[in-house]
Amino acid sequence: MSDTPNSERSRQEAAIVDRHLPEGYSAAPEAVEYPVGDSTSSSSIRMNGEQEESSLTLQGGDVHRDIFMIKARAAQPRRAATFSAKSATTPNFGPRPSSNEAPLEVQHQPGGFRRQFVQRQSLQRSFSTVAAPVTKNFVSFLELYGSFAGEDLFDEDEDEDDSAIDDRETHDGEAQEDRGPPTERRPLLGRRKTTKKFAREGDASTTKTFFTLLKAFIGTGIMFLPKAFRNGGILFSSITLVSVSMITTLCFTLLLQCRKQHGGGGYGDLGAVIVGTRLRSLILASITLSQLGFVCAGIIFAAENLLAFANAVSWSTRSAQPFGTNAFIALQFIVLIPMALIRNISKLGPAALLADVFILIGLAYIWYYDIASLAEYGIAPSVVAFNSSAFTLTIGSAIFTFEGIGLILPIQSSMKKPEHFSTLLYMVMGIITVIFTSIGALCYATFGDETKIQIISNFPQTSKFVNAVQFIYSLAVLVGNPVQLYPAVRIVETYLFGEKVTGKKSATIKWKKNLLRTGMMALCGVIAVLGASDLDKFVALIGSFACVPLVYIYPPFLHYRGVARTLSAKLLDLALISLGLVAMIYTTGVTVAQWIA
Repeated sequence: MSDTPNSERSRQEAAIVDRHLPEGYSAAPEAVEYPVGDSTSSSSIRMNGEQEESSLTLQGGDVHRDIFMIKARAAQPRRAATFSAKSATTPNFGPRPSSNEAPLEVQHQPGGFRRQFVQRQSLQRSFSTVAAPVTKNFVSFLELYGSFAGEDLFDEDEDEDDSAIDDRETHDGEAQEDRGPPTERRPLLGRRKTTKKFAREGDASTTKTFFTLLKAFIGTGIMFLPKAFRNGGILFSSITLVSVSMITTLCFTLLLQCRKQHGGGGYGDLGAVIVGTRLRSLILASITLSQLGFVCAGIIFAAENLLAFANAVSWSTRSAQPFGTNAFIALQFIVLIPMALIRNISKLGPAALLADVFILIGLAYIWYYDIASLAEYGIAPSVVAFNSSAFTLTIGSAIFTFEGIGLILPIQSSMKKPEHFSTLLYMVMGIITVIFTSIGALCYATFGDETKIQIISNFPQTSKFVNAVQFIYSLAVLVGNPVQLYPAVRIVETYLFGEKVTGKKSATIKWKKNLLRTGMMALCGVIAVLGASDLDKFVALIGSFACVPLVYIYPPFLHYRGVARTLSAKLLDLALISLGLVAMIYTTGVTVAQWIA
């Protein structure tokens, strides 16, 4: 091409044109000097040691600019030399750039701005990676609840601004100055808002997915296990936990096989594709019921721990406190109802992160105290291997604790290499089985028949540290409840109002949704009051009635209808379905009978 910089033909054309151009004028950048090697033309920046002026200063300079550009392009370095072209005589036009910025002479070279942008982006990415475990990655984990069970549950009302263009970056000049000067990453126009979560390929590494799975399974349910071990006995409960873990992992695998063969849809979508829309509705109803059960159990657990904390504090101050469990349930709604109205799930990130930190502190203290106590005093004499009077409660509590099927599909979708997910799942299930069994067995072995449902109440109530752990664990369960409620409330909202009806431009729709969220949280409160007297039975009932179908009935049924081809595979599916139905009917019936009695 004739206009290729520094080509032989371009230099010849530049030499011809240069004879007819006035001296001292150029179309090249004024502050950049390009070495031209053996070029016959002189530098377009300096001639005889004098600075050339821009050709635009000539009369009609805008018209004949292209003619001067022929000479300027011929003086530019080759593309391969652009990255190493430097000028030792570039004048200083201002303060030196920071260490994170490219020098001015580099920025003024062809492609310099682009290289500066790439370098700055790489540096910012390296900084953001340092903070990722507690910021971006955790919010990414929290947003999995927006695609709970693989369903699209992101709220259409999460942006309340009616404008189609997000002008937040152009408003509030003071805030703009506080954020620093605009960079090349800032768009000239505001970002266009969208309420649609477009599907994107997963980018989570194997390590990140490993910790995400751990966070998905280790929650408040682990604190119900010590009382479950008391109900079933230490040997029976340990065997039950291991068995439930193995069967749960198998059912997870069956669900993943269904997704692999029938597409990457959600749990409900798989039901609709393989069986029909009725099964999809049944799956979503089960998800809603289980999540509401988790919220109710969390409210009761937080109330009882707050009551134990208040009693411990009042005992130390020699003054009786007037509140009971129901009063602490009611007090929680000062926090729960405003948090339930939050429509952007990622905004619950700080609260959920705080909850995880508090849970970790509680678990660490339980391990420390139990091991130290067992080493000094040995196993409590009232510990039994099997308790025939209440062992069914152990089965329901174990199922409740391992229920995490809602996050399996979205976590797999978030992986960069989803083919490694099965191996990670087996590894994580093994680890959490050890954690769950150790917590339940150690606490029951330490306290025996005195083991309480609010396990921290078993520890010395005169210890300020125990009181602090009791309080922060109550807060952990409290602030985690809105996250558990989110999938349920979004499923109900979508069913009642439809997917595309939003409250952005309709105050009526918006307040109807607010009223629905408030009503659902209030319903959880009423159920919590009714179930507060027997939290262990309530947890067992949720596990038996709400969680069993999700984990042990629907996955093998979907596999039987959509994947299984061999006789052995079909027999395995039928065996799991039968086991799930028997477990649900028997344990639910026995739990209700014990509760009524």
